[in-house]
Amino acid sequence: MTGYEIRTMEPRDRLQVAELICLSTNAWYQAHGRGLIFPGGPRTTELHYDVYHALEGSSGWVAEDARSGLLIGSCFQHVRPTHVALGIMNVHPNHFGRGIAGALLQRIIGIAEDLGRPVRLVSSAMNLDSYSLYTRAGFVPRRLYQDLCLAVPAAGLSVDVPGRARVRVAVAGDVAAMGDLEMAVSHVCRPGDYRHFIGNPMGLWHVSVVEGSGGGLEGFLVSCAHPGCTMLGPGVMRDEAAAAALIAAELDHLRGRTPVFLLPAEYQGLVRRAYDWGARNCEMHVAQVRGACAGFDGITMPTFMPETA
Repeated sequence: MTGYEIRTMEPRDRLQVAELICLSTNAWYQAHGRGLIFPGGPRTTELHYDVYHALEGSSGWVAEDARSGLLIGSCFQHVRPTHVALGIMNVHPNHFGRGIAGALLQRIIGIAEDLGRPVRLVSSAMNLDSYSLYTRAGFVPRRLYQDLCLAVPAAGLSVDVPGRARVRVAVAGDVAAMGDLEMAVSHVCRPGDYRHFIGNPMGLWHVSVVEGSGGGLEGFLVSCAHPGCTMLGPGVMRDEAAAAALIAAELDHLRGRTPVFLLPAEYQGLVRRAYDWGARNCEMHVAQVRGACAGFDGITMPTFMPETA
């Protein structure tokens, strides 16, 4: 007997899920000597339910305590044409050790196995309990990312970046080319996500693309302007030049704010350029895959809203 039920997340769970995400995430960081990740409280984490239920193919699971009826665990899943992505997972700190995270994870693994698709996620390299949960379940680390934050001046980011003139705002007609580019670089595809970001029904997203000198797209980058998740990503670029141009453009779009963004650690030229602009390290994350993974043939910038790898 586990003493809890794993069930599908429902609209009535929205506020409890927001409370759980805020509480469990803040508690972990505080216990490890860090500040609050969500200082704005659960109102800022309502975003997770809203985004994950607005995106095509996304949904969630919760663990409900049999005795109290309270939600004591939650996670999200994203069924994509090429894979299943695991979204943010949380367990109430008063209920650690009951196997809740493992039970939620197995639901998503089961769905992926039924579809014959790999599962992809991005996990904190600092949270060894989380990292171990995934590696014990068969996930393999595939790429290491440096989490960087940068305070963008109110007047904008005044940096000279070659290729910036080829950056423009994405339009609906770019969706097919964005999909082709991501397939070429990371061998996954998420056309429903691209349409959602460009359409921007929630008023949160901004999307830029950079065109190659001979035509076609060399990269794209999304940013989120929500106060609970001010972040660059997802992004996919063929090389460091395309990445630098897009990052500069999206940082400039977030004037007066301090976005977080993830860069592959092996691209030290790009990381060094971000340092020169004023970025600083704030954490490390690892892209992990359970199942087939063709690797990466370029630069990828994952995000936590929604989770991408």
